[in-house]
Amino acid sequence: MVAAAFVLAIALLTWFFAGVEQRAHNPNEDPASTQTIAGGIEVQLERNRAGHYVMSGSINGVSVDFILDTGATDVVIPASVADAAGLEQGYANQAMTANGMVTIFSTRIASLELGAIELNDVRASINPSMHDSIVLLGMSALRQIEFSQRGSLLTLRYHPE
Repeated sequence: MVAAAFVLAIALLTWFFAGVEQRAHNPNEDPASTQTIAGGIEVQLERNRAGHYVMSGSINGVSVDFILDTGATDVVIPASVADAAGLEQGYANQAMTANGMVTIFSTRIASLELGAIELNDVRASINPSMHDSIVLLGMSALRQIEFSQRGSLLTLRYHPE
């Protein structure tokens, strides 16, 4: 009985601290969205302990984690995520990344969701060299959103036309 209680306690602690670690990496798993008086949508994001803005969202209905990257021209998607989201590979191109020159493929995202913000027909690139499942949320999406930072909070504002 004592051994079973010990194993159960270890399992519960492991589960608890795994959740704490995940929230430290992505404190915006379920970002709150609010409607503005002018009819826009606001989403507030909290910076993670590494200083990055990571948030959960979706591409074509497939749940993904985004890292906001104003230095990326396009939304950049790992091949495994692109396959899951049903994205088609377009023309091949070369891109310079932090890891050197890589081959990428153009694509279009039908629906990209960030909380209650939904963007349609977003230009993106598939990068087969990315082995992580995090999607870089680059300027092809961010240019459609107003954003401002104050302290450790980043506010995204979308004004649908």
